[in-house]
Amino acid sequence: MKKTATTQHPGKIPTQPGPEDAAESADSVIAGAGPTGRPGERATVRLREDGPDDQPRYAPEWLQLREGADAAARSDDLIDTLRIRLANLPGRADGLVVHDLGCGTGSMGRWLAPRLDGAQHWVLHDRDPYLLHFAAVASPRSAADGSRVTVETRRGDVARLTPDALAGTSLVTASALLDVLTREEIDTLAEACTGAGCTALLTLSVAGRVELTPSDPLDAEIAEAFNAHQRRDGLLGPDAVTVACEAFSERGATVRVNPSPWRLGPAESALTAQWLRGWVGAAVEQRPELAERAETYLRERLAACEAGELRVVVHHSDLLALSRPTDGAS
Repeated sequence: MKKTATTQHPGKIPTQPGPEDAAESADSVIAGAGPTGRPGERATVRLREDGPDDQPRYAPEWLQLREGADAAARSDDLIDTLRIRLANLPGRADGLVVHDLGCGTGSMGRWLAPRLDGAQHWVLHDRDPYLLHFAAVASPRSAADGSRVTVETRRGDVARLTPDALAGTSLVTASALLDVLTREEIDTLAEACTGAGCTALLTLSVAGRVELTPSDPLDAEIAEAFNAHQRRDGLLGPDAVTVACEAFSERGATVRVNPSPWRLGPAESALTAQWLRGWVGAAVEQRPELAERAETYLRERLAACEAGELRVVVHHSDLLALSRPTDGAS
């Protein structure tokens, strides 16, 4: 299922096609909602070496469309633990330094910075200069206690971080990143964070489970094909959180994992419709023999979504890794 980038204004969500357009849904998927153009590629993070003309694959529209569901899903319990940890860091009086990997439009900063006390300096990493600009402009300016929040942007490859690159960092954070990494890349990330003694909050990794109400006999087959698509070319997909837990734990970090499901109902119909197109599209890309049945399935699901009759739970996990502080940690 092909997806095309959109050139619409980032503040405007494209009009969602009705169920009669489901057969042409390949062309209506916002870039980022469906299968990536190349295996092993997340739009906002360069995970592989690409040519200089390689284009980003996430549209701001998709990132904005999912921001509310992401914010509602993230685990508040882990934030309580994080606050305690950050409050007790040596050198905290100098403020926090937070690296946001694959920041996209900056939704993690908008969600997290106002939940943390004290001065903060956010380093926003992304491969897309437009998204970096968007994230910097729309970043919060004050913390929970009114302290100042500042930002800087860095463009480039964040999958090859080193402890030296994170020296003095208080927190590394990311959303929807782990599941598009390989085992080697997660080891590299864990080594960088634990080597620098900084905490990692890695949210919204796919868990491989989806619940649709009402159910359909094809649900499980589509889900299985989608999960297989997520695991192509050595990527971890729904296995990523388990692998990350092992990688951080083996390096001495204390790891906690909490569920962070999207709960999508009639109020989130625009997001649900885009998610459905991408979910089914990836399944068909993985198993082309599903195409004919999947077309009917998608049309019926989109009709139910438009009628306000469909509810979806997309399971994710949030991971908090508390590394042992080092002398270089903030």
